[in-house]
Amino acid sequence: MTIPRIASYPMPKMDQSIHNKTDWRIDPQQSVLLVHDMQQYFLDFYDVSQEPIPELIRHTKMLIEHAHEQDIPVVYTAQLGNQTPEHRQLLTDFWGAGLKDDPVQTKIHDELTPQPEDTVLTKWRYSAFKFSNLEQLMQEWGRNQLIVCGVYAHIGCLMSAAEAFMLNIKPFLLADAMADFSREEHDLALKYASTRCAQVMTTDNVLTAWSNQAEDQIHPLSKAGILRAVSEQLQLPAEEIQLQDDLLLLGLDSVRLMTLVGVWQACGSRVSFEDLAEQPTLDAWIGKIAA
Repeated sequence: MTIPRIASYPMPKMDQSIHNKTDWRIDPQQSVLLVHDMQQYFLDFYDVSQEPIPELIRHTKMLIEHAHEQDIPVVYTAQLGNQTPEHRQLLTDFWGAGLKDDPVQTKIHDELTPQPEDTVLTKWRYSAFKFSNLEQLMQEWGRNQLIVCGVYAHIGCLMSAAEAFMLNIKPFLLADAMADFSREEHDLALKYASTRCAQVMTTDNVLTAWSNQAEDQIHPLSKAGILRAVSEQLQLPAEEIQLQDDLLLLGLDSVRLMTLVGVWQACGSRVSFEDLAEQPTLDAWIGKIAA
């Protein structure tokens, strides 16, 4: 037996059918984003041009981008190809041999490719915690909130949330950033999570909470703080400024550059006007200012 072909269905929305027992407050300083099993193999069981997949990918991409901006760790899970019977054990009885060792099938979806600062964990069982060091990593990072998105909602996403709960890590399951075998099973996962082990939220809920909480907590010399300061000087939305953009071409003149240098020096950076003018990109500045 393997995974069946999955019919398209509309992405669930938060409505009166979801009754969270918790009212946990999301804190960007405590958050870790878990991008669960977003490999091409699992997505290929859908018509990827039809819902819920386009919305799943769009929302997951937004979550990853905001997490990077706010220095929130992003953790991916991914299964290996050609797993041995010793590796799969009882999984074979339910799902067959699993993925082939094909780079097209095992890779994370192209729009969600992990960045060098991200963590990719090998996935062995339904829960992302099983046979991995996810719990240890969260302890090392000093974080106790797990934001879960990906596939499949009622299997790995739900099981990872349930195990986080049992480890005293607060799980948040995203209703509109997951996909499942059917709308019925998707709804089942949300109902179980909201009443037994997690808080169900939407992508917009999480992004708003991260932004609101982070405003007063962003250090001026952090990546997010540098981006915010540049955004304010250029009077451009932060999401429109790329790491490799030439900031002088975007309108950053010498007066604004001097203003930024003054702000960052006052916060303890030794960066100079000449340092920043020499390589006027965010990518270069982040390293220089932190140093």
